[in-house]
Amino acid sequence: MLTIGRLAAYAGVTIRAVRHYHQIGLLREPERDASGYRTYDAAAVVRLVRIRTLAEAGVPLARVRELLDAEPETFAAATAEIDQRLRTQIRTLQEHRRRIARLGCGDSLAVPPEVADYLDRLRAIGASPAAVESERDAWILMAARWPEAIPEMMVQKVAQLSNPKVVRLYQLIDRIAENWADEELLAETADLMSELFAQAEAAGELTGQDDVTPDEAFIRLMDSFADAAHPAVARLRELVAERGWVGWTRVEKRRP
Repeated sequence: MLTIGRLAAYAGVTIRAVRHYHQIGLLREPERDASGYRTYDAAAVVRLVRIRTLAEAGVPLARVRELLDAEPETFAAATAEIDQRLRTQIRTLQEHRRRIARLGCGDSLAVPPEVADYLDRLRAIGASPAAVESERDAWILMAARWPEAIPEMMVQKVAQLSNPKVVRLYQLIDRIAENWADEELLAETADLMSELFAQAEAAGELTGQDDVTPDEAFIRLMDSFADAAHPAVARLRELVAERGWVGWTRVEKRRP
């Protein structure tokens, strides 16, 4: 006959685990012998090994008792169900790993794939890390508020990157980051932004902005986020307004 310590050692578990299995009814607790000790037989070792094996296979303890005493057909069906659940958990964990890997590359967990692709394209045209990071954070906000609109927005943004004037704009923005008090540089940038806005209006790209981003409070939040990103933004907004365009997140022709 075995003491609880010897039982635990033979079955490959801890004494604490044995006592827990007693408490939840998985393993019968034997009566004490004449000396006041609880002793176990070989059958207890076998049952304990089976409990341990099922638990290590991922079977919830709540179901272990059911499987210990199940008929072969019931056992097979239950293990198939558990296997399917584990497969689902594995897929979920793999998706978590994929997202964590994206974090390691510098992009946010909250950035949709379309935005991640757009950010890679920004890097490819030579946008500075600071410019890419600023865009990334802005798109995190946009994607959180209007996730369904992101794919269409990104198609438009990616298409804009083929325009040499857009590439030039990012070059100017990088220069402003280093010398934001240069009024001549700011004026050149405002001129280019105004020209691009006019092109977008002529192409119909500014039409329907209210339908895509109808939340005025959120637009104000995005504008304030841009203002806080760099001291030059407020001055650029003033200069662009002087050229007939208002807004930042949502741009429109200034009314007379």
